[in-house]
Amino acid sequence: MSHLFSPLSIRGIELKNRVTVSPMCEYSSTDGFANDWHLVHLGAFATGGAGLIITEATAISPEGRISPSDLGIWKDEHIEMLERITTFIHQQGAIAGVQLAHAGRKASHAEPWNGGKQIPVLSGGWQTVSASGLAFTDGEEKPLELDKDGINKVIEDFKEATYRSIKVGFKVIEIHAAHGYLLHQFLSPLSNVRNDEYGGSFENRIRLLLEVTDAVRNAWPAEYPLFVRISATDWTPGGWTEYDSVALATILKDKGVDLIDCSTGGNVAKAKIPVGPGYQVEFAEKVKKETGLLTGTVGMITTPEQADQIIQTEQADLVLLAREHLRDPHFALRAAHVLGHEVKWPLQYERAKW
Repeated sequence: MSHLFSPLSIRGIELKNRVTVSPMCEYSSTDGFANDWHLVHLGAFATGGAGLIITEATAISPEGRISPSDLGIWKDEHIEMLERITTFIHQQGAIAGVQLAHAGRKASHAEPWNGGKQIPVLSGGWQTVSASGLAFTDGEEKPLELDKDGINKVIEDFKEATYRSIKVGFKVIEIHAAHGYLLHQFLSPLSNVRNDEYGGSFENRIRLLLEVTDAVRNAWPAEYPLFVRISATDWTPGGWTEYDSVALATILKDKGVDLIDCSTGGNVAKAKIPVGPGYQVEFAEKVKKETGLLTGTVGMITTPEQADQIIQTEQADLVLLAREHLRDPHFALRAAHVLGHEVKWPLQYERAKW
């Protein structure tokens, strides 16, 4: 029996399997607009059998973009092409999700293939913001510390992006609070040295994420799931820890969050991360077992057997694959074959079935 291909019901939706396409930045948009690249890129995963497909980090505001080429959902004009994509995904029997994001101090950077360095304001970049006025790396321009008005704008932008997500037809929202982006910058004491109600204690540092979660959950239909992606550890002494993650997840559970997507790192430029196959699975397992929440795991998961074992042993409820899906957009169809599980193929592909 294949555990990877068991369905999963969350609120009012059912995922046909546990194979999830992890958000992957494509840096292929102009002014935030999705285009044919996104249709083909995301659509291929739907024809390839994945149960849930989550867009790349989708900016809630222009200043929240990692690069000038990020996907966006900050204006109504973005809706039309995104709706075309979600419609196609749903026609294939998959579920379309969106990751709502704000890059904070890691915004205004060039695309990776253009060097990935910060674009200074005088060179066409924009002023970044963060929990505190601390640059991510030496030599970068410092972000502005968000004041109360700025914080309220972030919350409002997440709420408005949620309303647009409904119009687009997404059925899952994931709040991006990981990888050193804005909400993670507030969570971690390494990037948050404020002395107001948003800094200092654990309760203060998680305040913005809780307020964003409330805004999104209240705007999002009750029948649709809400995920939160966290970096379960900063991998750095004095930073965010797995114990903080469990405490946060317990609170988010009461806020109506349905699943914690457990990644790690991204907030410390030179953190020493012990990368290896499935190196982040233990964090998803810990959060799941100590909170009772559903969890997802990601990071160097590359084989059907590995993914199936994670579900079978209840280390996580969803397996998110990124690079492996780039190597093989039809990973789910291949995994079903390897695991001996019969799945429905697109009619157009039936003649190639193993």
